[in-house]
Amino acid sequence: MPGWRNRLTRMTQNHLSERTCGFESRPRHHRKLSYLCSKMQGMHPPHLRDKALQLRAQGVSFGEICRRLGLSKNTVGHWFYGDRARHRAELDAERSRCPRCDKPPRPPDDPPSYAYLLGLYLGDGHMVTRARVPVLRVFCADAWPGLIDECAAAMTNVLARRVQRVQKQGCVGVQSYSKHWPCLLPQHGPGHKHHRPIFLAGWQQPIIDEHPGSLLRGLFHSDGCRVTNRIRRGDKAYEYPRYNFSNESADIMGLCQQSLDRLSISWRMCRRNMLSVARREAVARLDEFVGPKW
Repeated sequence: MPGWRNRLTRMTQNHLSERTCGFESRPRHHRKLSYLCSKMQGMHPPHLRDKALQLRAQGVSFGEICRRLGLSKNTVGHWFYGDRARHRAELDAERSRCPRCDKPPRPPDDPPSYAYLLGLYLGDGHMVTRARVPVLRVFCADAWPGLIDECAAAMTNVLARRVQRVQKQGCVGVQSYSKHWPCLLPQHGPGHKHHRPIFLAGWQQPIIDEHPGSLLRGLFHSDGCRVTNRIRRGDKAYEYPRYNFSNESADIMGLCQQSLDRLSISWRMCRRNMLSVARREAVARLDEFVGPKW
């Protein structure tokens, strides 16, 4: 076969025979691929490994397990004593960071921080679960840097390994990614909170009953405020502090009312979606748990 000239090197080159060619289009690669596929098809299905571990837990001897399953001693030994078995045992022995995924499920390690974070979430938080890893976000105004720090600390105390702060216009989005946030905040769901029912799970209720002040702190730090009310009667002017909490969800408003009742704090509804704590002794009592934002 005549050679051909490379126009860049100006050198004459000869064609290589098919036997010496190493391109991927050669049939030899297809034979190699079929060999790998056959090896993969020879791998044992997962249910055999699970059956072997089950028999071992029942006290069946090593040789009997191999005989019943028709497997070699090397295969069964690798399942029982190999690197993967040791790694799995370490994972099983390690305590899960998610208290709800632990065996058996346990309450959060820091109940006051959890109750506070729940209040923040019910107010100005939301969760995105359609992403590959769920993300919890709580938006805090730039005017309250102390609130931003406290929100990040609560996420860390409850679950988060890393907390990010994303600057928005006029506020900061405090966020954390974890596949376990939906486990800890079962109130998440599609749409606005006031368009769906909000209620506490059975394992959440004892935490809120024991730490109602922490829940109120989160609710008032998100959708509430402490203001100075000024009124004038004739020639005299009066000033006194008061708390206001506003939320469109009747269920969330009910959680706030119940927590106030547990602490014997009087309150009244200014309108359908706003609660007020204005009596002097009630404001002083609520100051013990909430206080002004900073």
